Amino acid sequence: MGIGSSVLPGKCGGFGRERIMYKIKETEDREKYILLLPAMLDAHFPLLKYAFYSRNYHPVILENEEGITDTGLRYVNHDMCYPAILNVGQMVAALKSGAFDTERTVLLMPQAGDACRGSNYISVLRRAVAAAGFPEVRALSLNAKGLEKENRVKLDAGMVWRAFFGLFYSDILMLLKNQVEPYEKESGAAAECHRRWQNLLAEDLKRGRHLTCGAMRRNFLRMAEEFSAIPRTHAVKQKIGIVGELYVKYCHLGNWNLEKFLREEDCEYYINGLSWYVLYYIDTHLAAEGGAARLLYGIGQRFLEHYQKKMIKALRDHGFYSADAFTEFKRAAEGYVSFHCTTGDGWLIGAEAVAHIRGGYRKVIAAQPFDCMPNHVCGRGLYPSLQRKLPEGQLVSVNVDASGSKLNYYNRIKMLIDAPEHVKRG
Repeated sequence: MGIGSSVLPGKCGGFGRERIMYKIKETEDREKYILLLPAMLDAHFPLLKYAFYSRNYHPVILENEEGITDTGLRYVNHDMCYPAILNVGQMVAALKSGAFDTERTVLLMPQAGDACRGSNYISVLRRAVAAAGFPEVRALSLNAKGLEKENRVKLDAGMVWRAFFGLFYSDILMLLKNQVEPYEKESGAAAECHRRWQNLLAEDLKRGRHLTCGAMRRNFLRMAEEFSAIPRTHAVKQKIGIVGELYVKYCHLGNWNLEKFLREEDCEYYINGLSWYVLYYIDTHLAAEGGAARLLYGIGQRFLEHYQKKMIKALRDHGFYSADAFTEFKRAAEGYVSFHCTTGDGWLIGAEAVAHIRGGYRKVIAAQPFDCMPNHVCGRGLYPSLQRKLPEGQLVSVNVDASGSKLNYYNRIKMLIDAPEHVKRG
């Protein structure tokens, strides 16, 4: 069962006229199946979700939150990492709500395809759904490594092309909003600008229009220009960098509303864009396979980084900060991280901490699920070394877990905020 839009992108200028991209009717669910996706990427799913619309599927990003941890604990072994408990709990709770016809509902779960337990989420989900009394509901896998061939959502050209635009548009909107909002003179101005652009871009993605590389470059500049025109104060605020496991870093459910807490503490925070994770994943998981696949993924990696550089230039030309493009970003982490750490988020965690500290976000919150071994080894195990090598930086590791204390979590973050900044020596 794959996405049903047989669209092939032509040159980067747009799509061939002989084939028409599937036109999305967002308010209609007459497609073959309702496709439920767990909340994972707060800043990105509002646009990335359009990659999943097709003649076969009508995707729904789940928003139910109440009681999902307890539901997850009922069906998932407590030794499983916290994101699995939340994802499974949210999906099972949605099925139990009666809001969806289970005969025409399927579930979608991403898989990294490595030794991280995240690769086992789909088998955990299937057992949980069956145990909850919904054996008829099928769970599909979203992965780029050929896993679960009989239950894998096939990535066709139309899906990938929309995802390409959704990825970079979501990245730049997130980076702009997070840097303008703490300083805006008129409360809500940055959120309104973000909402206006998100709605405009959503229309383009739904209709399959303006999805050309030239339009993307122009939109980068227009977005940066509009956000830079928002009147801002010159207040001095705490600048906090956030690193960690993918779900915990990008989803408010996984990080216990960390961004809201930092806003209330009058801080500016920086979360690196998702495109850095995508390029890390290609670099470590796909291009490393060798043979023809290595060549193909290498081409894709260069293509993505080319447009990442366009996005970064638009940001910097308008006075905003961004981490370096992936290749330079990785090079700057040499001597600080081991590039052999590639399980899960691997060396990306440490590399982002290095980029944050060197980029002026000298206080770094490292958020991780309590028993996530890749984070504890590749992340937490590295922090003392980073602290010695980058004495101007301060890192605090915080754990999220079903049995964890939110009070302790916020107290550790508050201690970082209140601590005096280290002065760079040497």
